[in-house]
Amino acid sequence: MDQQTIKTISAGELLSETLRLKNESYRLVAITCTNKDGMELSYSFEKNNDLLTLRFVTDTEEEIASISIMYSYAFLYENEIKELFGVNIKDISIDFNNTLYKIPVTTPFKKKEGEK
Repeated sequence: MDQQTIKTISAGELLSETLRLKNESYRLVAITCTNKDGMELSYSFEKNNDLLTLRFVTDTEEEIASISIMYSYAFLYENEIKELFGVNIKDISIDFNNTLYKIPVTTPFKKKEGEK
């Protein structure tokens, strides 16, 4: 990678920022989630060997808009994050409704009440 940039945004800015990147011919590389002081979501895009990551922190109650309307393959990342972390992602183009994985527990990476 020639350059790596992390841009902090709000969850409400996700669609407009993603549309801007799509219009500038960025490709979606990955969507990741980490559970630390809330759910930290990182949407990484690449163009000409430059990596740009949109990042925000949310909770599991806030509705997050799916970007699968712009990047169709995002539905896999979004289903995984929804199912494993309990993030409230809405309007996923292909929503597995928490059946993507055969796992014995619901949202295994979501912190339980009182857990640090």
